[in-house]
Amino acid sequence: MKSNSVKKFPVIDYIAIIFGSALMAVGIGVFLVDAKVVPGGVSGLAMAIHYLTGLSVGMLIWIFNIPLFLWGLKELGSQFGLRTFVGFTFNSFFIDLFRGDIPGLSFIKLQNSETIQDLYKNDFLFLILIGSVLIGVGLGIIFKFKGTTAGSDIVASIMHKRYGIKPGQAIMFTDFFVIALAGIIIELKHLSPQRPALVLTFYAIFLLFISSRLIDVIIDGFDYARAAYIISDKFDEISEAILNEMGRGVTAVNTRGVYKNIEREMLLTVVPLREVTKLVDIVKEVDPHAFVIIYNVHEVLGEGFRRRI
Repeated sequence: MKSNSVKKFPVIDYIAIIFGSALMAVGIGVFLVDAKVVPGGVSGLAMAIHYLTGLSVGMLIWIFNIPLFLWGLKELGSQFGLRTFVGFTFNSFFIDLFRGDIPGLSFIKLQNSETIQDLYKNDFLFLILIGSVLIGVGLGIIFKFKGTTAGSDIVASIMHKRYGIKPGQAIMFTDFFVIALAGIIIELKHLSPQRPALVLTFYAIFLLFISSRLIDVIIDGFDYARAAYIISDKFDEISEAILNEMGRGVTAVNTRGVYKNIEREMLLTVVPLREVTKLVDIVKEVDPHAFVIIYNVHEVLGEGFRRRI
């Protein structure tokens, strides 16, 4: 039998989070920083400050995330724990590594490779598209394995908890603010003589759209929600855990098991695909012998779910 520590902190999750962080780092550090196209959030803010001061982007991301990380621990508890720290720390490290900003490793500088320079000069849109794909896929992998990269995720969660602001709205507001700030800095400092700052801002919005869609695909797949039937003698404890720990609604349906002729309540709940693992963990923790049926849901209308478009 595996120990609780192995179950709670599987090595494969951390390997995936680190891999996702590396993909993100390539997208940001190699494809976007020198292109002056800002992805929003803490990464975008770090890029804006980098343009003003010349400080390394990865180091700035890590510095900005530390207070946010501590704030998240205070406001939201352990959900922003080790996985989040690993996510933003390795993302910061890989950005500076790939850009050659780590002392002794300045020879790396992948952004100066012939391929990147050719894309920058001759196919700028494709350069941005590749960067957005890498960010989207990297973040999707990180989220899928229960990690985050801190930043605007924490701000959005706290805004949702304190003021009821939807996380998507909070993240969108934060990203647009950062993109606008970076655009102003680029314009005032004349950092991009080849392309106007407004054009780079449009590229940044395009980047946000592509990367956010890819995050959804990686996390949700093509069926973005799952419905679960849960049959257990401990239905009260399970429903309470789903309500309190996941914030999801539960419907109890009176049923009768024909084999044993036992009447009990069957639970029905609908969750996004990214929360299925958490749901199963909660059910199995309360009742390891619970009978759970999970199936695809094509459309969910109601609070807590976005409409398919």
